[in-house]
Amino acid sequence: MYLKLTLLLPVLFLAACSSKSHLQARETPSSVGQGGFLLQPDQSAQVLNGDFSGNPAAEQFIDMMVSKHGFDRAQLHVVIGQAKRLDYVLRLMDQQAPTYTGPTGPNGAWIRYRNKFITPANVQNGVAFWNQYQDVLQRAEQQYGVPAEIIVGIIGVETRWGRVMGKTRILDALATLSFNYPRRAAYFSGELETFLLMARSEQDDPLNLRGSFAGAMGYGQFMPSAYKQYAVDFNGDGHINLWDPEDAIGSVAHYFQAHGWKAGQGIAVPASGQAPLLNNGFNTSYTPSMLAASGLSAQGPLDGANQVSLLRLDMGTSYQYWLGLPNFYVITRYNHSTHYAMAVWQLGEAVRQARQGAVFQ
Repeated sequence: MYLKLTLLLPVLFLAACSSKSHLQARETPSSVGQGGFLLQPDQSAQVLNGDFSGNPAAEQFIDMMVSKHGFDRAQLHVVIGQAKRLDYVLRLMDQQAPTYTGPTGPNGAWIRYRNKFITPANVQNGVAFWNQYQDVLQRAEQQYGVPAEIIVGIIGVETRWGRVMGKTRILDALATLSFNYPRRAAYFSGELETFLLMARSEQDDPLNLRGSFAGAMGYGQFMPSAYKQYAVDFNGDGHINLWDPEDAIGSVAHYFQAHGWKAGQGIAVPASGQAPLLNNGFNTSYTPSMLAASGLSAQGPLDGANQVSLLRLDMGTSYQYWLGLPNFYVITRYNHSTHYAMAVWQLGEAVRQARQGAVFQ
Protein backbone atom coordinates (compact mmCIF):
# COMPACT_ATOMS: atom_id res chain seq x y z
CA MET A 1 0.00 0.00 0.00
CA TYR A 2 1.17 3.57 -0.54
CA LEU A 3 1.45 6.05 2.26
CA LYS A 4 -0.92 8.98 1.95
CA LEU A 5 0.30 12.07 3.82
CA THR A 6 -2.37 14.75 3.97
CA LEU A 7 -3.12 18.00 5.76
CA LEU A 8 -5.18 17.90 8.92
CA LEU A 9 -8.82 18.93 8.55
CA PRO A 10 -10.98 20.69 11.16
CA VAL A 11 -11.56 19.17 14.57
CA LEU A 12 -15.32 18.83 14.31
CA PHE A 13 -16.30 15.25 13.52
CA LEU A 14 -18.89 15.03 10.77
CA ALA A 15 -21.17 12.04 10.92
CA ALA A 16 -21.65 12.29 7.17
CA CYS A 17 -17.94 12.34 6.36
CA SER A 18 -17.99 9.19 4.21
CA SER A 19 -17.65 9.57 0.46
CA LYS A 20 -20.99 9.36 -1.33
CA SER A 21 -19.59 8.42 -4.72
CA HIS A 22 -20.12 4.70 -4.19
CA LEU A 23 -23.73 5.10 -3.13
CA GLN A 24 -24.55 7.67 -5.78
CA ALA A 25 -23.42 5.22 -8.42
CA ARG A 26 -26.37 3.04 -7.46
CA GLU A 27 -28.84 5.89 -7.12
CA THR A 28 -28.31 7.33 -10.62
CA PRO A 29 -30.75 5.98 -13.25
CA SER A 30 -28.73 3.64 -15.44
CA SER A 31 -28.69 0.30 -17.16
CA VAL A 32 -26.68 -2.86 -16.82
CA GLY A 33 -25.27 -3.91 -20.16
CA GLN A 34 -24.17 -7.32 -21.38
CA GLY A 35 -20.85 -6.97 -19.60
CA GLY A 36 -22.54 -6.13 -16.32
CA PHE A 37 -21.45 -2.52 -15.78
CA LEU A 38 -23.79 0.01 -14.25
CA LEU A 39 -23.59 2.74 -16.91
CA GLN A 40 -25.61 5.71 -18.00
CA PRO A 41 -28.19 5.00 -20.74
CA ASP A 42 -27.32 5.18 -24.44
CA GLN A 43 -23.59 4.65 -23.99
CA SER A 44 -22.17 2.57 -26.81
CA ALA A 45 -18.98 2.60 -28.86
CA GLN A 46 -17.26 0.34 -31.35
CA VAL A 47 -13.84 1.98 -31.21
CA LEU A 48 -11.69 3.30 -28.40
CA ASN A 49 -11.68 7.09 -28.18
CA GLY A 50 -10.28 9.56 -25.69
CA ASP A 51 -6.82 9.85 -24.14
CA PHE A 52 -6.02 6.18 -24.70
CA SER A 53 -7.16 6.00 -28.32
CA GLY A 54 -4.53 4.15 -30.33
CA ASN A 55 -2.74 2.96 -27.20
CA PRO A 56 -1.72 -0.67 -27.85
CA ALA A 57 -1.65 -1.51 -24.14
CA ALA A 58 -5.22 -0.28 -23.73
CA GLU A 59 -6.42 -2.31 -26.72
CA GLN A 60 -4.67 -5.42 -25.42
CA PHE A 61 -6.24 -4.86 -22.01
CA ILE A 62 -9.71 -4.67 -23.54
CA ASP A 63 -9.07 -7.85 -25.52
CA MET A 64 -8.02 -9.62 -22.32
CA MET A 65 -11.08 -8.46 -20.36
CA VAL A 66 -13.41 -9.64 -23.11
CA SER A 67 -11.81 -13.06 -23.54
CA LYS A 68 -10.97 -13.76 -19.88
CA HIS A 69 -13.96 -12.28 -18.09
CA GLY A 70 -16.68 -11.99 -20.73
CA PHE A 71 -16.95 -8.20 -20.65
CA ASP A 72 -18.87 -6.44 -23.39
CA ARG A 73 -16.33 -4.88 -25.76
CA ALA A 74 -18.49 -1.87 -26.59
CA GLN A 75 -18.97 -1.09 -22.90
CA LEU A 76 -15.24 -1.34 -22.26
CA HIS A 77 -14.65 1.07 -25.15
CA VAL A 78 -17.06 3.46 -23.47
CA VAL A 79 -15.40 3.14 -20.07
CA ILE A 80 -11.76 3.23 -21.14
CA GLY A 81 -12.60 5.86 -23.74
CA GLN A 82 -13.71 8.21 -20.96
CA ALA A 83 -10.63 7.60 -18.81
CA LYS A 84 -8.19 10.50 -18.58
CA ARG A 85 -4.42 10.35 -18.68
CA LEU A 86 -3.30 12.15 -15.51
CA ASP A 87 0.27 13.43 -15.76
CA TYR A 88 0.30 14.42 -12.09
CA VAL A 89 -0.25 10.76 -11.20
CA LEU A 90 2.91 9.83 -13.12
CA ARG A 91 4.88 12.58 -11.37
CA LEU A 92 3.65 11.55 -7.94
CA MET A 93 4.46 7.92 -8.60
CA ASP A 94 8.04 8.81 -9.50
CA GLN A 95 8.35 10.75 -6.24
CA GLN A 96 7.40 7.83 -4.00
CA ALA A 97 10.95 6.73 -3.24
CA PRO A 98 13.22 9.80 -3.28
CA THR A 99 16.93 9.34 -2.62
CA TYR A 100 17.86 10.52 0.85
CA THR A 101 20.73 13.02 0.76
CA GLY A 102 20.40 14.61 4.20
CA PRO A 103 22.66 14.38 7.24
CA THR A 104 23.69 10.99 8.53
CA GLY A 105 23.22 11.79 12.23
CA PRO A 106 19.96 12.22 14.16
CA ASN A 107 17.84 15.02 12.74
CA GLY A 108 14.36 14.45 14.21
CA ALA A 109 12.86 12.46 11.33
CA TRP A 110 10.59 10.42 13.59
CA ILE A 111 9.38 13.48 15.52
CA ARG A 112 8.40 15.24 12.29
CA TYR A 113 6.61 12.17 10.99
CA ARG A 114 4.79 11.54 14.28
CA ASN A 115 3.62 15.15 14.48
CA LYS A 116 1.76 14.81 11.19
CA PHE A 117 -0.67 12.39 12.81
CA ILE A 118 -0.62 12.56 16.59
CA THR A 119 -2.03 15.97 17.51
CA PRO A 120 -4.71 16.94 20.04
CA ALA A 121 -7.19 17.75 17.27
CA ASN A 122 -6.59 14.49 15.43
CA VAL A 123 -6.85 12.47 18.61
CA GLN A 124 -10.21 14.04 19.43
CA ASN A 125 -11.46 13.25 15.92
CA GLY A 126 -10.38 9.67 16.53
CA VAL A 127 -12.33 9.59 19.79
CA ALA A 128 -15.44 10.79 17.94
CA PHE A 129 -15.02 8.07 15.29
CA TRP A 130 -14.50 5.38 17.93
CA ASN A 131 -17.53 6.53 19.92
CA GLN A 132 -19.73 6.53 16.83
CA TYR A 133 -18.67 3.05 15.72
CA GLN A 134 -17.80 1.46 19.06
CA ASP A 135 -20.24 -1.45 18.57
CA VAL A 136 -18.82 -2.20 15.12
CA LEU A 137 -15.24 -1.98 16.42
CA GLN A 138 -16.09 -4.31 19.29
CA ARG A 139 -17.66 -6.81 16.92
CA ALA A 140 -14.60 -6.67 14.64
CA GLU A 141 -12.30 -7.28 17.60
CA GLN A 142 -14.38 -10.24 18.73
CA GLN A 143 -14.53 -11.75 15.25
CA TYR A 144 -10.96 -11.14 14.06
CA GLY A 145 -8.97 -10.65 17.28
CA VAL A 146 -7.64 -7.22 16.27
CA PRO A 147 -7.90 -4.48 18.92
CA ALA A 148 -10.09 -1.48 18.20
CA GLU A 149 -7.16 0.91 18.67
CA ILE A 150 -5.25 -0.72 15.80
CA ILE A 151 -8.23 -0.46 13.44
CA VAL A 152 -8.81 3.15 14.54
CA GLY A 153 -5.10 3.89 14.11
CA ILE A 154 -5.01 2.53 10.56
CA ILE A 155 -8.08 4.43 9.40
CA GLY A 156 -6.81 7.57 11.14
CA VAL A 157 -3.40 7.50 9.48
CA GLU A 158 -4.82 6.53 6.10
CA THR A 159 -7.77 8.92 5.73
CA ARG A 160 -8.28 10.86 8.98
CA TRP A 161 -11.33 8.65 9.59
CA GLY A 162 -12.85 9.26 6.18
CA ARG A 163 -12.09 12.95 5.78
CA VAL A 164 -9.34 12.50 3.18
CA MET A 165 -10.11 9.51 0.98
CA GLY A 166 -8.81 11.00 -2.27
CA LYS A 167 -10.44 12.93 -5.08
CA THR A 168 -8.84 11.23 -8.07
CA ARG A 169 -11.15 9.16 -10.23
CA ILE A 170 -9.87 5.63 -9.70
CA LEU A 171 -10.39 4.65 -13.33
CA ASP A 172 -8.19 7.55 -14.46
CA ALA A 173 -5.42 6.72 -11.98
CA LEU A 174 -5.30 3.02 -12.81
CA ALA A 175 -5.61 3.52 -16.57
CA THR A 176 -2.80 6.09 -16.53
CA LEU A 177 -0.52 3.76 -14.59
CA SER A 178 -1.52 0.70 -16.63
CA PHE A 179 -1.04 2.23 -20.06
CA ASN A 180 1.54 5.00 -19.55
CA TYR A 181 3.80 3.83 -16.73
CA PRO A 182 5.87 0.95 -18.12
CA ARG A 183 7.92 0.41 -14.96
CA ARG A 184 4.88 -0.92 -13.06
CA ALA A 185 2.38 -1.42 -15.85
CA ALA A 186 1.87 -5.11 -15.15
CA TYR A 187 1.00 -4.47 -11.51
CA PHE A 188 -1.43 -1.65 -12.22
CA SER A 189 -3.05 -3.50 -15.11
CA GLY A 190 -3.87 -6.22 -12.61
CA GLU A 191 -5.32 -3.60 -10.27
CA LEU A 192 -7.40 -2.12 -13.11
CA GLU A 193 -8.64 -5.58 -14.01
CA THR A 194 -9.72 -6.22 -10.42
CA PHE A 195 -11.25 -2.76 -10.11
CA LEU A 196 -13.47 -3.33 -13.15
CA LEU A 197 -14.46 -6.76 -11.84
CA MET A 198 -15.38 -5.10 -8.54
CA ALA A 199 -17.48 -2.49 -10.33
CA ARG A 200 -19.30 -5.21 -12.25
CA SER A 201 -19.85 -7.36 -9.16
CA GLU A 202 -21.09 -4.47 -7.03
CA GLN A 203 -22.96 -2.89 -9.97
CA ASP A 204 -21.13 0.40 -9.60
CA ASP A 205 -20.45 2.89 -12.33
CA PRO A 206 -16.63 2.70 -12.63
CA LEU A 207 -16.62 6.32 -13.80
CA ASN A 208 -17.93 7.50 -10.42
CA LEU A 209 -15.58 6.01 -7.84
CA ARG A 210 -12.78 8.17 -6.43
CA GLY A 211 -9.72 7.50 -4.31
CA SER A 212 -5.98 8.11 -4.15
CA PHE A 213 -3.69 8.93 -7.07
CA ALA A 214 -2.51 5.29 -7.00
CA GLY A 215 -6.03 3.81 -7.00
CA ALA A 216 -6.49 3.16 -3.27
CA MET A 217 -10.10 3.18 -2.11
CA GLY A 218 -12.25 4.11 0.85
CA TYR A 219 -11.67 4.57 4.57
CA GLY A 220 -8.85 2.03 4.70
CA GLN A 221 -7.34 2.88 1.30
CA PHE A 222 -7.45 -0.66 -0.05
CA MET A 223 -6.04 -1.27 -3.50
CA PRO A 224 -8.38 -3.36 -5.66
CA SER A 225 -6.26 -6.48 -5.07
CA ALA A 226 -6.66 -6.00 -1.30
CA TYR A 227 -10.40 -5.55 -1.82
CA LYS A 228 -10.50 -8.87 -3.67
CA GLN A 229 -8.64 -10.76 -0.93
CA TYR A 230 -9.65 -9.11 2.32
CA ALA A 231 -12.69 -6.82 2.02
CA VAL A 232 -15.85 -8.04 3.76
CA ASP A 233 -19.53 -7.12 3.93
CA PHE A 234 -19.46 -6.26 7.63
CA ASN A 235 -22.82 -4.49 7.82
CA GLY A 236 -24.68 -7.36 6.15
CA ASP A 237 -26.33 -5.37 3.37
CA GLY A 238 -25.20 -7.71 0.61
CA HIS A 239 -22.53 -5.35 -0.75
CA ILE A 240 -18.88 -4.75 0.02
CA ASN A 241 -18.49 -0.99 0.15
CA LEU A 242 -15.07 0.30 1.21
CA TRP A 243 -16.55 3.80 1.44
CA ASP A 244 -18.87 2.57 4.18
CA PRO A 245 -17.18 2.82 7.62
CA GLU A 246 -18.65 -0.45 8.89
CA ASP A 247 -17.42 -2.48 5.92
CA ALA A 248 -14.08 -0.68 6.17
CA ILE A 249 -13.68 -1.54 9.86
CA GLY A 250 -14.39 -5.21 9.24
CA SER A 251 -12.14 -5.29 6.18
CA VAL A 252 -9.16 -3.76 8.02
CA ALA A 253 -9.59 -6.24 10.86
CA HIS A 254 -9.81 -9.15 8.41
CA TYR A 255 -6.65 -7.90 6.66
CA PHE A 256 -4.70 -8.02 9.91
CA GLN A 257 -6.06 -11.42 10.91
CA ALA A 258 -5.08 -12.81 7.50
CA HIS A 259 -1.55 -11.45 7.88
CA GLY A 260 -0.99 -13.24 11.18
CA TRP A 261 -2.11 -10.87 13.93
CA LYS A 262 -1.68 -12.55 17.32
CA ALA A 263 -4.60 -11.62 19.57
CA GLY A 264 -3.68 -10.54 23.07
CA GLN A 265 0.02 -10.09 22.35
CA GLY A 266 2.11 -6.93 22.40
CA ILE A 267 3.40 -4.83 19.52
CA ALA A 268 6.75 -3.33 20.53
CA VAL A 269 8.68 -2.65 23.72
CA PRO A 270 11.27 0.05 24.41
CA ALA A 271 14.88 -0.99 24.85
CA SER A 272 17.61 0.57 26.95
CA GLY A 273 21.12 1.00 25.58
CA GLN A 274 22.54 1.88 22.18
CA ALA A 275 23.44 -0.31 19.22
CA PRO A 276 24.81 1.96 16.46
CA LEU A 277 26.52 -0.89 14.58
CA LEU A 278 23.47 -3.14 14.26
CA ASN A 279 21.16 -3.01 11.27
CA ASN A 280 17.73 -1.74 12.21
CA GLY A 281 14.27 -1.73 10.69
CA PHE A 282 11.01 -3.67 10.76
CA ASN A 283 12.48 -6.45 8.59
CA THR A 284 15.49 -7.18 10.80
CA SER A 285 15.52 -10.25 13.02
CA TYR A 286 17.48 -10.81 16.22
CA THR A 287 17.21 -13.08 19.20
CA PRO A 288 16.88 -11.27 22.53
CA SER A 289 20.22 -12.78 23.58
CA MET A 290 21.96 -11.34 20.51
CA LEU A 291 20.66 -7.88 21.37
CA ALA A 292 21.60 -8.27 25.02
CA ALA A 293 25.15 -9.13 23.96
CA SER A 294 25.23 -5.88 21.98
CA GLY A 295 24.12 -3.84 24.99
CA LEU A 296 20.36 -3.63 24.44
CA SER A 297 17.83 -4.88 26.97
CA ALA A 298 14.04 -4.98 26.69
CA GLN A 299 12.11 -2.75 29.06
CA GLY A 300 8.98 -4.86 28.88
CA PRO A 301 7.75 -8.42 28.23
CA LEU A 302 8.45 -9.92 24.81
CA ASP A 303 5.44 -12.27 25.01
CA GLY A 304 7.63 -15.27 24.32
CA ALA A 305 8.97 -13.93 21.01
CA ASN A 306 12.15 -15.75 19.96
CA GLN A 307 12.88 -13.23 17.20
CA VAL A 308 12.36 -9.49 17.34
CA SER A 309 13.14 -6.60 15.01
CA LEU A 310 15.38 -3.73 16.06
CA LEU A 311 13.61 -0.40 15.57
CA ARG A 312 15.52 2.88 15.77
CA LEU A 313 13.63 6.15 16.03
CA ASP A 314 15.36 9.44 15.33
CA MET A 315 14.49 11.76 18.21
CA GLY A 316 16.54 14.73 16.99
CA THR A 317 19.44 14.68 19.43
CA SER A 318 19.67 10.90 19.88
CA TYR A 319 18.18 7.61 18.78
CA GLN A 320 15.50 5.73 20.68
CA TYR A 321 15.48 1.93 20.35
CA TRP A 322 12.48 -0.39 20.38
CA LEU A 323 12.10 -4.12 19.91
CA GLY A 324 9.39 -4.99 17.40
CA LEU A 325 7.28 -8.05 18.16
CA PRO A 326 5.49 -10.13 15.49
CA ASN A 327 2.40 -7.89 15.64
CA PHE A 328 4.53 -4.86 14.77
CA TYR A 329 5.63 -6.67 11.62
CA VAL A 330 1.99 -7.39 10.78
CA ILE A 331 1.23 -3.65 10.82
CA THR A 332 4.02 -3.13 8.28
CA ARG A 333 2.18 -5.45 5.88
CA TYR A 334 -0.22 -2.53 5.40
CA ASN A 335 2.66 -0.17 4.59
CA HIS A 336 6.29 -1.28 4.60
CA SER A 337 7.58 1.41 6.94
CA THR A 338 8.77 1.46 10.55
CA HIS A 339 7.53 5.04 10.94
CA TYR A 340 4.12 4.14 9.53
CA ALA A 341 3.58 1.17 11.84
CA MET A 342 4.74 3.12 14.88
CA ALA A 343 2.43 6.04 14.01
CA VAL A 344 -0.55 3.69 13.59
CA TRP A 345 0.11 2.10 16.96
CA GLN A 346 0.80 5.32 18.85
CA LEU A 347 -2.15 7.16 17.30
CA GLY A 348 -4.49 4.31 18.22
CA GLU A 349 -3.09 4.26 21.77
CA ALA A 350 -3.50 8.04 22.09
CA VAL A 351 -7.13 7.79 21.00
CA ARG A 352 -7.78 4.92 23.40
CA GLN A 353 -6.27 6.83 26.32
CA ALA A 354 -8.21 9.97 25.43
CA ARG A 355 -11.47 7.99 25.45
CA GLN A 356 -10.59 6.81 28.94
CA GLY A 357 -10.24 10.41 30.11
CA ALA A 358 -6.46 10.74 30.04
CA VAL A 359 -5.02 14.14 29.20
CA PHE A 360 -3.36 14.13 25.80
CA GLN A 361 0.29 15.18 25.93
